[in-house]
Amino acid sequence: LFLSHFMGDVHQPMHVGFTTDEGGNTINLRWFRHKSNLHHVWDREIILTALSDYYDKDVSLLLQDIERNITDGMWADDVTSWEHCNDLSHCVNNWAKESIQVACKWGYEGVQSGMTLSDEYFDSRMPFVMKRIAQGGIRL
Repeated sequence: LFLSHFMGDVHQPMHVGFTTDEGGNTINLRWFRHKSNLHHVWDREIILTALSDYYDKDVSLLLQDIERNITDGMWADDVTSWEHCNDLSHCVNNWAKESIQVACKWGYEGVQSGMTLSDEYFDSRMPFVMKRIAQGGIRL
């Protein structure tokens, strides 16, 4: 259980975010109509919104979609590079670097405390959240 939790954490971009804002936890904002923070948006809100908007709140449908994208969809050509790891400590560092790059380019970009994030943020960030879930699963 610890290993699967750790793999999820290292692939969640805000978990390797900045200590000054506690990985987005101190960036208070609104997610559509309710209060949240940037860390929570990446931990949960984007996934729950995708579940509601695209999968009728059925997690198994979301997982089937991720699996389909791994086996013969948009990530099929990338899976081999995700699996490759000769030195675990080096790989973990690389996975964390991937996450901070996503956090900087897609997580923090254009976000300020007090603002409302909605469709534009969700639509442009959701593919990265799903890809990180897929990468974490493959690497686990």
